[in-house]
Amino acid sequence: MTTGEKIAVLRKKKNLTQEQLSEMLNVSRQSVSRWEMDVAFPETEKLIKLSRLLECSIDYLLNENMQEQKEISMTMSVGDCYRFIRECGYFFLATSCDNKPKLRPMGMIYSNEKELFLVTDKRKKVYSELAANPQTELAAYNLNSRKWIRITGSVQTESSEVIKDEIAGVYPMIRQEYVGDEEIYLVIFKLVIESINIY
Repeated sequence: MTTGEKIAVLRKKKNLTQEQLSEMLNVSRQSVSRWEMDVAFPETEKLIKLSRLLECSIDYLLNENMQEQKEISMTMSVGDCYRFIRECGYFFLATSCDNKPKLRPMGMIYSNEKELFLVTDKRKKVYSELAANPQTELAAYNLNSRKWIRITGSVQTESSEVIKDEIAGVYPMIRQEYVGDEEIYLVIFKLVIESINIY
């Protein structure tokens, strides 16, 4: 796609008219139209503003060989992320082990609409890896929408009994598996989100 075609596609994704975009950029509607038809090219200052407004990189706008642009979803809530991942059924979690990346499928995730929580066992390697290096990424693929979600952040141990009870309500097997002395092995991590990407 040309730069003009990309501007047009991204503008429409944002449900903006040429006139609305021109007002945001302080240019004429004709200027936007000429950019989209590849008759004219935006100045550097306008390219920077376009990349911010259309939530894409300048490199993406300029590079005709770059295919689908990664969309950074600033508007996606934690609850939306949780529902996306739950619909997928499982997710992949990346940790660091001996300074090498390690990827594994995971299943237990929970959200109270404000934060995301991961559930694991202190006897598992994933626990020791996250305890040693809390930086992590998780990803899930939705077969229906054919989109990936990727969340980057760091984890912190969560000790709230309220959160624990809420998670046990979603995953009843927790109450069966972690009873008595076994309860000390249950660990809940809160994910402090740095970025959410949809592909």
